[in-house]
Amino acid sequence: MPPNTTATTGDTATTGATSVKSGRKKGRKARLVVLVLVLALIAGVAYGAYWSISTVRASFPQTTGSIKLDGLSGPVDVKRDGYGIPQIYASSDEDLFMAQGYVQAQDRFYEMDVRRHMTSGRLSEMFGKSQVTNDEFLRTLGWDRIAQQEYDHKLSPATKKYLQAYAKGVNAYLQGKDGKDISLEYAALGFTNDYKPGKWTPVDSVSWLKAMAWDLRGNMQDEIDRALMASRLGPQQIQDLYPSYPYGRNKPIVQEGQYDDLTQAFQQGDGTGSSSSQGSGDGTGSSQGTAGGTTGSSQGTSGSSQGTSGTTGSSASAGTSSGLTGQLGGLYDVLDDLPAAVGVNGQGIGSNSWVVAGKHTITGKPLLANDPHLSASLPSVWYQMGLHCRTVSAKCQYDVTGYTFAGMPGVIIGHNAKIAWGMTNSGVDVTDLYLEKVSANGYLYDGKVRPFRTREETIRVAGGKSKTIVVRQTQDGMPLLSDRDDELVQVGRKASVNAAAPDRGDGYGIALRWTALDPGTSMDAVFALDKAGDWDGFRAAAAEFDVPSQNLVYASTDNHIGYTLPGRIPARSAKDAGALPVPGWEPKYRWKGFIKQDELPHEYDPARGYIVTANQAVVDPDKYPYTLTTDWGYGARSQRITDLIESKIKDGGKISTDDMRQMQLDNSSEIAKLLVPKLLKIDIDDPEVRKAQELLEGWDYTQDADSAAAAYFNAVWRNILKLAFGNKLPKEVRVKGQCLWVDKIDSTGPVDDDAKVRECGQRDGDQAQPDGGDRWFEVVRALMDKPDSDWWKAPRSGTRPAANNRDQLFARALIDARWELTAKLGKDIDTWSWGRLHRLFLKNQTLGTEGPKVLQYILNRGPWKLSGGEATVNASGWNAAGGYSVVWVPSMRMVVNLADLDKSKWINLSGASGHAFSAHYTDQTGKWADGELLPWSFTTAAVDKSTSDTLVLQP
Repeated sequence: MPPNTTATTGDTATTGATSVKSGRKKGRKARLVVLVLVLALIAGVAYGAYWSISTVRASFPQTTGSIKLDGLSGPVDVKRDGYGIPQIYASSDEDLFMAQGYVQAQDRFYEMDVRRHMTSGRLSEMFGKSQVTNDEFLRTLGWDRIAQQEYDHKLSPATKKYLQAYAKGVNAYLQGKDGKDISLEYAALGFTNDYKPGKWTPVDSVSWLKAMAWDLRGNMQDEIDRALMASRLGPQQIQDLYPSYPYGRNKPIVQEGQYDDLTQAFQQGDGTGSSSSQGSGDGTGSSQGTAGGTTGSSQGTSGSSQGTSGTTGSSASAGTSSGLTGQLGGLYDVLDDLPAAVGVNGQGIGSNSWVVAGKHTITGKPLLANDPHLSASLPSVWYQMGLHCRTVSAKCQYDVTGYTFAGMPGVIIGHNAKIAWGMTNSGVDVTDLYLEKVSANGYLYDGKVRPFRTREETIRVAGGKSKTIVVRQTQDGMPLLSDRDDELVQVGRKASVNAAAPDRGDGYGIALRWTALDPGTSMDAVFALDKAGDWDGFRAAAAEFDVPSQNLVYASTDNHIGYTLPGRIPARSAKDAGALPVPGWEPKYRWKGFIKQDELPHEYDPARGYIVTANQAVVDPDKYPYTLTTDWGYGARSQRITDLIESKIKDGGKISTDDMRQMQLDNSSEIAKLLVPKLLKIDIDDPEVRKAQELLEGWDYTQDADSAAAAYFNAVWRNILKLAFGNKLPKEVRVKGQCLWVDKIDSTGPVDDDAKVRECGQRDGDQAQPDGGDRWFEVVRALMDKPDSDWWKAPRSGTRPAANNRDQLFARALIDARWELTAKLGKDIDTWSWGRLHRLFLKNQTLGTEGPKVLQYILNRGPWKLSGGEATVNASGWNAAGGYSVVWVPSMRMVVNLADLDKSKWINLSGASGHAFSAHYTDQTGKWADGELLPWSFTTAAVDKSTSDTLVLQP
């Protein structure tokens, strides 16, 4: 397929778009921005002669007047408010979704185009040879192939019809336009290649759900990290760094859930539970089997701090060696290099949502809040819009508003006239890595060599030669990820396993089992959620949302609240399976089906009157028979939200919409509450360090942008983590640029006391460890009563003394933090502030990160000085290993008022537009940073009152 075309699917057709009247209003601010840009470019900045005023303005959407679209059955009104947020009114479902496609393409087509090239492994067609490695990996995963299978065989006829209508609208926008007429970025790409956007297809929309699932895939990073840590840490040390979830202190989501009958049956029966058998991507399926309630054989962790190998637990478990460590490190490098789809996948990232019943609110009806935490992107991953049938009927069924993704029809999070819903990532374990005994004839399974299923993929490269790769999969559809890096094959030959494992021969490969590689029905779920009218309809719709597995909270205008956990969640034989890569040649490690939807946790109108989800444990494992994961978020945010709600409703208090907003902005640091009392007791001789230490006296633990105490505490926390843990971790998980002299280790242990090697960290700062998330809160909490633990020991460095216990290490961290901030912020502590360290930069995710400096200047925005921090409710996350810059953020915030939907509030990270010099590019960001919310109109009267521009799409 040539680079400028895209395969069409279904009966999508190109539709003509004819401008009838152009009444586009240009604001004075927008004119000035364009003028400044053009003057700068003409003054000598690269590309200036090409980017004229007409080039910059050519892609701005028409938002007033009328446009003729072939294929509409009737007129459609597109009403935009002062922030450019569109509300669409139509008289049929097909017209509604065709208009949605057209309008999203007006605002965000470049973003949509990049996304579909990512999901299909075709980034090289746009950006050249730099993306070939990414494309190879994405082709191996085969997201677009699975999406095509979903479209062909899984999705309902109605969903296909809507996807076709949406694609027709996108293509109507593209008709007759050159790249520079669509977006400024295409004008820039024109300097390096002759790329031209192809037609949109229904499968392009479906594929985006695979990218979303990838970034929300659960504990795969933890699985890799634990295996990598085994090169220098022993089993107990690794266990120290992955403590058990504190169920007694941080409550799980479901506390009064409707799974008691299931638990009782499980406890009285044989302990196997039940699971549904669902087919894998190649149709082989898994047989019905035991669920995760059984203990099974435990996979051991190998290696120790003394360098010994070997395993504990099952004799079939694979050991970890320097060879396997290198293989997993190489795999991580490949994973980390992929473009982020909707967020950074790592411990510490998450989301908040909660719902409060009417008995606890001022309005007497429920309130629902949601703020998903994702990596910061420009434009925001979310797109706000309303989809309204003028009259809801069998012909036109939708009246819904909220947040969706550009490139996908429907609304993902929001409300309709009867219900509202929010989502957070559940974190359940839906991925497993398998070590495969690979030979020239295939892979070993159950004592026999099985042939790989193979396919060829040709990657076309802008400005270069095409490349063909071979993708190998096992018979149950697992792709061999280790094929995507030549080094992985080599180090796999050196991977040691215990005596019970098969001879390594040509080495071991790494294969991935992931629920999203089976065709599913998540696209059906989107449309079903959008028109659900009650709890039963909501639960039925949620059951179709198979990947990614999300926590869904619910509220209704008839005064009910609820929670449900949908998703295709594997049932495993071994209770702790999934914690580490497992032997692929052993049948007992294969999945035994999936947990039935009616056996997944849910809760409806709990007596306490509220439900909080913030990536904490879903259920207490002692009360539920299946293992959902052993890698939950640790509940710092969820428990803080719970405490805030409880403090409001005690003694009959009531919660308002603004109370919900204020809770979203809570900056309280849970780790500061634990550490500051200890830090203030440390004797410090240096008067300059004492001045900094005194900042913590009387501090209320809130991390406001203007707080000097927050700046100093977070620097101390970062240095505690570095001294106690970071310097003891293997290079594969440490941050790039951090180089240490460490004991040389081989398969028998340390070579000798004098054999030191210099090892430098290998990870980007936003993915390195220790990241400082609430897992590390628990690690430190457990060690506070062990002041002489080896973890608290740190060697002398320069003029800094060695630390031999907890208090000495704390003193060292206080000193190091003082001089670190002196270097960054100046000697005068009166000028310090958290916001000077903790800044947000919004970057265009393609040319804004990899393009020439002038393009980065043109496309990127910032910085903003932010309040909040790691594992706080206002989760402007930062990675303690990498520095203080903001890595992930509340990507949007919303509060839905079920008593009066027009009094609901919302905000987006950036703006509605993806055009760099549109007035709506980042017009919400300042208010977002300040914690403000915008009015969210829903009824026709409210929308009309807030409308600034109206565009009529005519048949």
